[in-house]
This record gives sequence, structure tokens and C-alpha cells, in this order.
Amino acid sequence: MALITLRRNLCHLSDFRMHGALAALRSQPVNHVHKVAKRRLCPRSCPLHPGPSEFRFHHACCKEFHSENGNDLRPVGEPPFSDRDSFEQNLENMDERVFYRSLSSFTSSEEVLSFLSTLRTLPDTLAAGALQRICEVERKADAHRPPREILENRVFQALCVQFEQEPSHLSNAGLVTALHALTLLYVDPQSSLLLNLLAECQRRLRRGGLEVHSLCVLGETLIKLQGPESATLDLILYQLQGEKLENFAPEDVVALYRVLQACSEKADQHQAFLNRINNFSLSLAPNLSPKSISQVLTALVALDQTQALPLVIKLGKYVVRHIPRFTSEELGRVLEAFTYFGHHDRFFTTALEQRVASLCLTLDPEAVSRVMEYCSKKQVLSRPILDAVAETFVCQAEKFSPSQVSKLIEPFGKLNYLPPNASALFRKLEDVLFAHFDSFPPKTLLKLLHSCSLIERHPVNFMAKIFSPYFLQRLQGEESSLDRLSLAQLTQLLLTSLLECPFYKGPKLHPKYQVKSFLTPCCSLETPVDFQLYKSVMVGLMDLLGARLYFASKVLTPYCYTIDVEIKLDGEGFVLPLTADEDVHRRIALCIDGPKRFCLNSKHLLGKEATKQRHLCLLGYQVVQIPYYEIETLTRLELVEYLQRKLFSQNAGVCW
Repeated sequence: MALITLRRNLCHLSDFRMHGALAALRSQPVNHVHKVAKRRLCPRSCPLHPGPSEFRFHHACCKEFHSENGNDLRPVGEPPFSDRDSFEQNLENMDERVFYRSLSSFTSSEEVLSFLSTLRTLPDTLAAGALQRICEVERKADAHRPPREILENRVFQALCVQFEQEPSHLSNAGLVTALHALTLLYVDPQSSLLLNLLAECQRRLRRGGLEVHSLCVLGETLIKLQGPESATLDLILYQLQGEKLENFAPEDVVALYRVLQACSEKADQHQAFLNRINNFSLSLAPNLSPKSISQVLTALVALDQTQALPLVIKLGKYVVRHIPRFTSEELGRVLEAFTYFGHHDRFFTTALEQRVASLCLTLDPEAVSRVMEYCSKKQVLSRPILDAVAETFVCQAEKFSPSQVSKLIEPFGKLNYLPPNASALFRKLEDVLFAHFDSFPPKTLLKLLHSCSLIERHPVNFMAKIFSPYFLQRLQGEESSLDRLSLAQLTQLLLTSLLECPFYKGPKLHPKYQVKSFLTPCCSLETPVDFQLYKSVMVGLMDLLGARLYFASKVLTPYCYTIDVEIKLDGEGFVLPLTADEDVHRRIALCIDGPKRFCLNSKHLLGKEATKQRHLCLLGYQVVQIPYYEIETLTRLELVEYLQRKLFSQNAGVCW
């Protein structure tokens, strides 16, 4: 393990100076020294132009540690070196855990560098770890490049110079960690510092001298420096495939997932390797941190690992335990993955309810949007979550972007749920729409307004705008015609205005934009009838009515809705044949509602199904609901008796 010397006697090391360097430096002013050092560590955004002055950087750093007249040339505000304080230690004998515990307690780069300035020597792995910690605190501060104070700090410069001059003396861990940290600090990839470190890494890689952890770290670094097309990256993946997975630590497996995620376009080439990793990761799930779990799930989504569902389920069990520890960003990634893989767990929902209900006002807007998107796509009617989100929107509506507003409101319509503060919620929504109507993308706006209508919060004040030719043109964009779902939503809004808002006297939707049926394979506003349930009811109806000719099935009405079963009655309550068109006094619409027409694991109808039944009633049909949970355990005889009660409870003397 190489030792890096940080104290003021650094410039006396024979391997850290060039002949005549001090004499050359004595002729340079101090501000020139800082200028050269700064250019040597130029961030990526500032292209490096190599010149003769660059070679003086090594000795400029020495100049900072040892001035000719003994005066301290440290930058203003930096603590002087002191030989008397207790932090002056030799890290050769220092416990690494103590060192890293000290690093993790620092919250700024200045604290890290000040701590390092108290040390005489430092093993290269710990020096690289210090660079890594500087990188972490800068990234937490959302810094996209190292601040000037860091570039000009003499300790930081000393670390960089020695890494640059002695890469062959570094351990594998110190080498790859330093390269990784400096890359994340946006040091110019064309600087001699990074080029030297990278060249040494490539030399050891070709020699096969890097262990698993170093290969994983180097792989992530190369993605940032050269992109996923790097030929060296292919060599790393090839070497990793030859390693036994038992040699991989949990953090190495997570890093490997991140590397493969960056190369997702090559996933097919590495699928056999991915299968091995997915199977091996099942045993690692208990040892993964919340951050690692979210990263693995994100990689599985990017790599489209639908065959890794056992791993998703296993990780899901530990997600429940870690819910309170996830950051908003990590929680959003977990929800995205669960939505992608169709995973649902009632224990997860319970834990999520507790997290959202207690912290919703402090959650990141994107995380709140992810929570609602999860509830919507999985059709999870979670009243605690929906109530908390409704309260958050009323209090903090300005925090949410147009797309986030849409993701927040749409689930209320889809899940057919009005929160306790519904009046305040939709007043706030109306205020937002009035203020930012043109900021909403047309399709997003249409979905939002359509969702409101599903729970009888009809967007009357905006119907004239969405039926206007201008909005329809924006909605169509550059396409040759409007998509089927948009046309269906517009048509249902028109039907809603006619049936439920008779006072609306504004523009109507032009007939050319109206659909004939809401039931289509790709984008339906109705849920197709459950086939097995449908067959069971058909048998019961034939037993009850005596023949198949007394009822029609899957009937498309003039109002775009498809009725599962229609029965016609005359004025005296007699059942008419399905072909009869005259003397029809009453029509019964049977809604055979399977599980997919309800919210998940509940008896609560989805918004689109509740709207359909509400509209059929307004159109004059006698709607009879046949929910699956009432008939799935009935015998054939019991089913006939059930249908008799449902259909003719008020017409005991009906004949056919």
C-alpha cells in the first residue's frame, strides 16, 4: 500500500520533485502558483490546453507547503498546520474504521480537507476515500463542479499531485477509487491527472490484475468518462463474467447492476450473465441497504428483467421494512419498479400509507406523484394516502408542475373516490387551471378534466375551451388524426355535459370527433366483461327465462356504451324476445362486474364503471348490478334464485 505524505516536508521527498524545481519556483509569484494549480485541475466544463506551465504544478504544490522564508502561504481561512494537536497522526497504524467514521461525520469539503491537513502520512486507499467523501458532500450540495476553494486548497492539490505522479505505486483500491472520485468531481478528463490514472487502470486491467470490487468501480468510472460504448468496458464485463459470484460483495453486485443498466442496449448480449446475477441476488436481499434496493430495482426496470419477478418479490419484502428510511427519490424509484413489474403487496401498501400520511407535506412533489401513479396503475384504493395527498395539494399546489398535478388528480377519478376536503381540493384545482391553463400539455389537460367528470366534478368552466377547434388542433399536434383514447374521452365529456350538465349552453364537440363505442381493445373507457363470469350468468338466465332468445348480450347502445346483457319488458312486465323493437316499455341492463371492474381487493367500483352505470340510469335503463363476489360461490339452482330476486323483485308475476 502506498503512503501519501501531506505535511510540509512533502517537498523534500525525492520522488515528489524534479531537479531544479525549487529554483524555478522561487522566481514565480504566489498567485501564479495558484493559477497553475487551478488550471491543472480544470473542471470538464473548462477545456484544458496543455502547456509548459502545467509541469510546474507539482512544485507549485510544494511551494504551498514550504515557502523559502518560512512564511505560511496557506489560502485565507485555512487552518495552519500544528504539531501540537492530537490529530497529528500517522495513518499507517490508524484503524481504518476510525478514519472513515471521522470522514462520514464531516458535512463539507472544507472539514474533510482541514482534517487531512492534520495528518503527516496517509495510505493511498484512505486518501482516495477522502476524495470520495469530498465528492459525496459536493454532490449533496448539488455542485456540478468543484468549488474554486477546493481546487486551490493545498491539501487537495497535494493529493492530486501524488496520485498523478505515482499511479504505479498505488493499490488497486486506491487507484480506482481516486479515479472514480475525481471523475465525479468533474476534473477535466483530458488532464494529465486523469489520463495517468486511467492509463494505469487499463494497464492493470489488461494484465488481469484487478479484483472484483476494483473492476466494478472502474466500470462505473468508464461509463462517465467514455460512455457505454467503451471497448475497455466490454473487457471489464468479460472479466467479471469469469469471476465466481460468491466473490462479489453486496455493494459490488449493486455496482454491477448500475454498469449493466448503463449498457441496457446490450442487455441481450449479457442476458445469461444477468440471469446468474438475478438468481445470486436473491441471497443478498437481506443485506442490501434502502439505497441499494432502490438502485437494483431501477436497474431491473431499465434492463427489462421481467423474468426476475422472484427477485422483485424478495426485494419487496425488505422494502416494507425500509419504508421509513427511503429518501423521496429512492421511494419514487421503488414505486416505479413495482408499477412496472405489476408487483403489489398489502404489507407494502400499509407501510406506504403510514409513511405518506405522516410525511406527505414534506415529501418531494415527484415522490408524491409516484405514490399516486402507483395507486392508480395498481388500482389501490388507499384512503389514507388519497386523503393525505388531497390535503397536501390544497396546502402546497404551487409546488407541483402541470404533469404532477395531473398525476395527483387522475387517481381520484379512476378510483372513484372523493376525499373529505373534496370542495377545497377542486376549488384549488380550478384556481390552478385558470392561472396556468396554457401550461398544461393538451393530452394531460384532457385526461385531468376527464378524470374529474368520473367523480361528478364536471369541468363546466373549461368545456368550451376543450371543444374549441383551437384546442382540438393543439391536441392533434402533428399527427394526421387524434388518437382513439382522446376521442373517447372527448365524446364521454360531451355525453356528460348532455346528461349531467343540462345548464351548459356552450360549444359542443363536432360530430367528426365523436366515437361510436367506448369499448375498444387498446384504449377502452369500459372494462370488458369477465368471460367465465359471463358464461355462468348466461346459464343461469337460460334456466330462469327458459330460452336464449329472451335476452341479448354485449349490446352496443346508441350512446356508445356496451351492455353486458339486455332484457326488454313490455308495459305489463312481460319479457320480450331480443328481436322485438316495438312495445318495449322498459329495458334492463345487466352489469356483470368481475374483479377488474373494482378497485384492488375491494368492492368499490372504478370510476369509469360507476360513470357508465350512472349514465345508463340517466338514459332510462334499469341497471342491475351482478358483482362477482355475490355469485362466485353459488350453485346453479342458487344462481337462478339469485337472478330471480335481482331482476324481478318488484315484478313477481313476470311471465315469458
